Amino acid sequence: MGWPMIHEQAHQNLPWSFLVLLVGLSSSSPTGLQGRVSSELLMGQWRSLAKEAMDRGLIVANFCSLLHITNTYLCSCNLVHGPSMLPTLNVTGDVVITEHVSHRLGKLGRGDLVLVRSPENPGKIMTKRIVGMEGDRVSYFLDPNFGERCRTAVVPKGHVWIQGDNIYVSNDSRHFGPVPYGLIQGKVFLRVWPPDGFGLLGND
Repeated sequence: MGWPMIHEQAHQNLPWSFLVLLVGLSSSSPTGLQGRVSSELLMGQWRSLAKEAMDRGLIVANFCSLLHITNTYLCSCNLVHGPSMLPTLNVTGDVVITEHVSHRLGKLGRGDLVLVRSPENPGKIMTKRIVGMEGDRVSYFLDPNFGERCRTAVVPKGHVWIQGDNIYVSNDSRHFGPVPYGLIQGKVFLRVWPPDGFGLLGND
């Protein structure tokens, strides 16, 4: 008088996907079943490795972005060398810290050491000292190696007058004139190498 309850319960509690799986397993050979399981395990391992690689790549990308922002907008470590800034900086090279905030806020002044993009060669960055701000009258030697003839120039608006501390070898505003304020890349304020020269580089 009616179906046994076990069949009704099984039909109600088991999803169709389970029935399809049973049919598939019953029609598969043991070897085929093992191969399918191995393939699924291998795919799972590949997914895990791919996820780990993506996570690490994201970490590296975030670090590089942070480093770029820091070097461009906050501060950077630079190697400067050459004779033009003797005796303040060494010919063989100094490692200095440059901050990139003051010049964006218009907080630079006479005596500051700055990194400046060369107006003659945009691919070259120079280290010079600000000698005159806009509106200043600057007197300078035409050629200190051959006499003491002087000339006076007025720094135009939006420009600065830069010179190297070693005026005998420095290529600076005495040769190419005042430079636009926008060419300033940052203010050099600290020397970290060599150890015996460690310290602030202030307004001399």
